[in-house]
Amino acid sequence: MKMISKYSIGLFMALLVCSCAHKSGHGERKSDKKVIGLNNKREIIQPKKDREDDIPVKRIERKGNRMEGTEVFRKYNSAVFMVFTSDGRNTYQGSGFFINAHGLAVSNYHVFEGTGMGIEQIKLTGSDVVYKVATVIHKSSDSDFILFKVDCNNTNYIPIANSKPSVGEKVFAIGSPRGLENTFSSGEVSQWRERNLMQISALIDHGSSGGALINEYGEVVGITSGTFYDGSQANLNYAWSIDVVKPYIRMTN
Repeated sequence: MKMISKYSIGLFMALLVCSCAHKSGHGERKSDKKVIGLNNKREIIQPKKDREDDIPVKRIERKGNRMEGTEVFRKYNSAVFMVFTSDGRNTYQGSGFFINAHGLAVSNYHVFEGTGMGIEQIKLTGSDVVYKVATVIHKSSDSDFILFKVDCNNTNYIPIANSKPSVGEKVFAIGSPRGLENTFSSGEVSQWRERNLMQISALIDHGSSGGALINEYGEVVGITSGTFYDGSQANLNYAWSIDVVKPYIRMTN
């Protein structure tokens, strides 16, 4: 487990303030709709592919009743973390979350795009200790996700939903917009715009990228990613379905 000192994270936070680390850029995605990303960097750390057998994720059987937002946040707040990356000149900030107890994590591709392995820092909520990315399992520019292992264990995690939410279903977002650590918001699934791209009314902003979108049963259904139209006041936000990750993990009972 690699740990970095309080001095190191203090320096990184200073860089965040000076360089607007959650700064967005406005790169367009390939879509029949105009969607706005949150970074415009070009390359990404190279993956070291794990076998699927090495990255089990528990398959859940839905039990119990719907959860209130307060319970969702209490239960999964510590499963969501801040991500700091750098291209060597500027520092960027996004979000990510764990999907098993052994440091397996998900974020947006564009949070890491243009950065180098070893420069990134993963800050767990409520802690001054930060960690490194140990391995990149898979990455996708088209579906804007990165699946990776953080060099830590015994992590709180959010179970993966077995199915996509329907339009109108309640969802909760946890991420760090503008560097405001683990901000909670709620809304509904407004529409499905592509097979794995959902429009949501839950509030997100720059820095929320890579955060968790959770349903009322406490299951992660999506990766919060950005806004459809820059400057719009209509709260047109979007998230990628967690289904984009499923081909690269092994679901277990």
